[in-house]
Parts: sequence; structure tokens; C-alpha cells
Amino acid sequence: MPAARASERSGILWVALGATLWGTDTVLRRPLTAHLASPRIVLYEHLILTAALFYPLWRMRRRWLKLTARQWGALFGIAWGGSALGSICFTEAVHIGNPTTAILLQKTQPIFAAFMAWLLLREPLGRRFWICLAAALCGAYLVNFGFSFPGAIEKRAALLAMAAAALWGSSTALGRIALAGLSPFAVTALRITLATPLLVALNPLSNLMPPPVRYFAPLLWMALIPGLAALLIYYHGLRNALASRAAIAELSFPATGAVLNWLILGARVSAAQLAGFGILWTAILSLKGGKSK
Repeated sequence: MPAARASERSGILWVALGATLWGTDTVLRRPLTAHLASPRIVLYEHLILTAALFYPLWRMRRRWLKLTARQWGALFGIAWGGSALGSICFTEAVHIGNPTTAILLQKTQPIFAAFMAWLLLREPLGRRFWICLAAALCGAYLVNFGFSFPGAIEKRAALLAMAAAALWGSSTALGRIALAGLSPFAVTALRITLATPLLVALNPLSNLMPPPVRYFAPLLWMALIPGLAALLIYYHGLRNALASRAAIAELSFPATGAVLNWLILGARVSAAQLAGFGILWTAILSLKGGKSK
């Protein structure tokens, strides 16, 4: 029993560490968007990670060559929807809007994940889901706009951030299909490598040139630390942590992001937005806790 508790505590700490590393992303992503287009930034991230993951992915080719058509469909959905388009939407939301708001809105992902699990996996939702959905939408509105009436730019940034959350949340349900025959590392590697050709197609030829040397360091950090390392650390911890407690540990992601964005980028959030995040987070915790009715 003590060993199990120690293992769970360790898992929660690993989850929190991975989420903390995610929070370092926007302080580098936001300045890059002033010089590079969002699709180009995401393309460079994927090219770096594809180069890093190609060899280990090739070594495990016997596993993924046996996948079914349904599993391949799920992987392409994760890669093209979550990894490529989701990352572009998030990067553009960070570019034109408040980067902290874009981070806070990513906590709506479990709502989209649950809905897609119902749609694709026939998992029941129950009355709890719809109550939590209504509360989460109210919270998300406050996170986006507070008590003010939004302008065109604020609306666009909010739609892009929510689109990223929807695509990433949907990838969770699709990931469960792919994980039936693959390890989390293999799914992560395939997600990145399968997204790269689409990103090449989405970028004009001028964006395929190597970036200026001064952008190499932030691109490497974004790809390898809040990108790959954070994800692997998070999954390592999630194996031994209860989902409800892991969800609380994930608060280190928006907390780290909000503090760093405030200190480095001068991005602030209002009291109304913080209240909205509280409502949103309560709805998400209520969704994860208990059984569906």
C-alpha cells in the first residue's frame, strides 16, 4: 500500500513536470509569430521532431506495419487534425490574441474528447456531461472576453484557440483507437511524422527554406522540450496517477504559462477571466469525477 501511494505521488509529480514544460512554450512562440508565419513555425517544429524520431520509429516498423485501416485512419486524424491543424490554430491564436487566454482555453479539451469518444467509441455521456458542457461554455466565454463585448480580433483569436482545443481533444479519442496496437511513444512518433507531409503541402515554397539562424534555438527548444520531452514525461507519470489527480497536476501548465507570459510578454488576464477559468476547471473536474448517470 505505501509503495502504491509513493508510486502515485511520483506519477503526479511527473505529470506536473510535463505540464510545467508545456507552459514554457508561448514565451518563445509568441515572439516567433512576429517574424514567421504560423504554418511555417509548426512545419519547422515537425521537421525537427521527425528527424529526431525517424530512427526509433523505423526500428519499430514491424508493429505499425500491422495496423488495421481503422487504426491508420485514427493516426491520420491525429496527425493531420491534432498535430498539424491544431498546432497552426493555436500558434495563430497566440499571435493575434492574448497568449495566456489561448492557454487557459486549452482546458476545454476534455469536453471535446468526451464528445468524440461518444461519437466514435460509443462511450455513454449521461446527464452529467451536458451540465458540465453548459458550465464549461460559460466559463470559456468569460476566459475569452470577460464581461466586455468582443471585437473582431478577439473573436477570431477565441475561435482559433477553441478550434485547437477541439482538434487536440478529438485526438484523445482517436488516440485510444491507435493505442490498441501501439505504445504511446509509437503513436506520438507517427502523429508527428504523418503530419509533416501535410504541413509541407500547406506552406508555400518560400516557407520551405531554412529559417534564419537566430530562430534555431527557440525552434529547437519548442520542438524538443515543451513538445516532445513534456509529452513523454506526462505519459510516464500518467501511468501511475489517477485521472482526477492528474487533472489537478495539469494546472501547472496554465499556471506556468500565465506567470511567464506576464513576466516576459506582459500578457495579463482580468479577474473576470480568472473567474471564468475557475468555472471551466470546476466543470472539467466534475466531468472526470464520478460515473455517468
